[in-house]
Amino acid sequence: MATPTEPGQPPKRPVLEPTHVVRRRRTEALAELVRELRERESRAQEPVHETVVVHVAPPITEDATQELPPVPPVAGRVPSDDGLTLRRAAVVAGVTAAAIIGFGAALLLPGPQDEGAARHQAAVPPSVPATASNRQQGTDPDGPGTLREGDSGPEVTELQKRLSRIPDVYAHGTIDGRYDATLTAAVARFQLWYGIRGDETGVYGNDTRRDLESRTTL
Repeated sequence: MATPTEPGQPPKRPVLEPTHVVRRRRTEALAELVRELRERESRAQEPVHETVVVHVAPPITEDATQELPPVPPVAGRVPSDDGLTLRRAAVVAGVTAAAIIGFGAALLLPGPQDEGAARHQAAVPPSVPATASNRQQGTDPDGPGTLREGDSGPEVTELQKRLSRIPDVYAHGTIDGRYDATLTAAVARFQLWYGIRGDETGVYGNDTRRDLESRTTL
């Protein structure tokens, strides 16, 4: 039995301990909701990639190619290709013929130098060979006292001596009084080197004589 309490005091009762009520928190459901929201946001931000199917044709090998047979010509009809070939052949033949004709004309027609030489030959009268009788009569075309190849005598000896005094003109020539081919070449060399144009080449005329005598002494 319970002990009776004293008068004026509340009855004694057992002390009640605090009771903790544990309620189940729905954190898992909230976390799942947050996860779904994040997944949706990430899907919305990611670019959408569409799959494109490209059909690639298989490579053609050499065995797959076939050469078509030539088309036989139709009777009474000239193919257009043959006409084009004929025109090309005609053009080539014309150009070749024109080139041959032009080349032949260039060979046959005289050039500027040939025309000048022809005019010079036409302007210069043919030289008349001075014979012994003409020189005796004083009708030598190069003037009196002219010496040429075939002459001989003291005048030729004097010419040889004077030419031997000109350097490298008649260095190895002989002084024998005969107007030979060696003396003719020496006279022509002297005329060329010193610009003497009044006499025939290799002929010892008046112009050559005056120039040689002015340069040499005996």
